Amino acid sequence: MTKKERYHKIIEWFEANVPVAETELHYHDPFQLLVAVILSAQCTDKRVNMVTPALFEVFPEPESMAASNPETVFEYIKSISYPNNKSKHLVGMAKMLVEDFNGTVPSEIDDLVKLPGVGRKTANVIAAVVFDKPAMPVDTHVFRVANRIGLTDHSKTPLETEKELVKYIPGKLLPIAHHWLILHGRYVCTARSPKCNTCGIAAWCKEVGIKQ
Repeated sequence: MTKKERYHKIIEWFEANVPVAETELHYHDPFQLLVAVILSAQCTDKRVNMVTPALFEVFPEPESMAASNPETVFEYIKSISYPNNKSKHLVGMAKMLVEDFNGTVPSEIDDLVKLPGVGRKTANVIAAVVFDKPAMPVDTHVFRVANRIGLTDHSKTPLETEKELVKYIPGKLLPIAHHWLILHGRYVCTARSPKCNTCGIAAWCKEVGIKQ
């Protein structure tokens, strides 16, 4: 099976069986999603969703968060991983939004990565989810699944994975393909004990093929 054929079969399966795939983070606008994604780094979406309601009630928009300080924000996110750094990032991010972007979350990757706490993955999430741009965020799930099932040739970095996925997946499908791979990695193709026996794409999985 060629790589192109593998991509075609796997995409075809997801389109037929997972027509709707969305982020599991709870948010109501681009700013809230940006905050949630920053908080989700090395933390579960479930934990983030437990924290953000109270946080958003006090800081519903960039202006209120920019006017606060890391110590205050920390009290709302202290159960999240790395709360000290993330509280500083959130306040810094909000201040830059207010001062440089008129309080509006920018749509361009190059602008997004200027914000404190925003790396390429987070920027791609915002571009794909909020602005429906042909972007492919690569988190630990996407990185693992893409390598394991054979969508990438043992790429060593998230950027290598991103470039290869963008090369083979049609641009219009990239935003949802990101969620397909994340959810598949979270619930089926797990890091430990992947559920290969019940996996819908096992027939085209490189690793399953090697085991057989």
